[in-house]
Amino acid sequence: MTKPTETQTSILRAGAQRPDNIALPLPKGLHGAAAKKVITMMIGRGWLEEVDANIRCNEPLWRETGDGHGTTLVVTDAGLLAIGIVKTVAAIRARAAQTPMPKPPIPRAGTKQAMLISLLQRPEGASIDQIVTATGWRAHSARGLISGVLKKKLRLAVTSAREDERGQVYRISQPD
Repeated sequence: MTKPTETQTSILRAGAQRPDNIALPLPKGLHGAAAKKVITMMIGRGWLEEVDANIRCNEPLWRETGDGHGTTLVVTDAGLLAIGIVKTVAAIRARAAQTPMPKPPIPRAGTKQAMLISLLQRPEGASIDQIVTATGWRAHSARGLISGVLKKKLRLAVTSAREDERGQVYRISQPD
């Protein structure tokens, strides 16, 4: 069995101490091509595994997959064993299940963002033209706020549908 280098050992030890054994962030000074080479070697040896990142839990991203998702790096049992730590997958999952989900941020009242949320919560939703008129923003800015802030940051269930009379209409789905 190959022994990990100092850099590899520091990545594995740091990951072993984090929830779900996530190996990110990498040590300071390790980035770019050097990081890619070290990580690729560690994945090849079975010490790290690339898994889908849970963005709702703010897991750090190793790389984006191009379809709106990303991956993160997790230290495997073989990686733990390489640095002399013996843990079971069941113990890791039990610890992860006890970690509470972070609460989404609450928007401030009286802002254009709060006004947009109230427009989208109406049963009829809001068309992009109505959003532009109400906020004074351009259409691309409104769509960016819906995608980046409402969906990703605030984790609101925003849906959209094309309607013949109104064009693209956005709504925030109410939980059952």
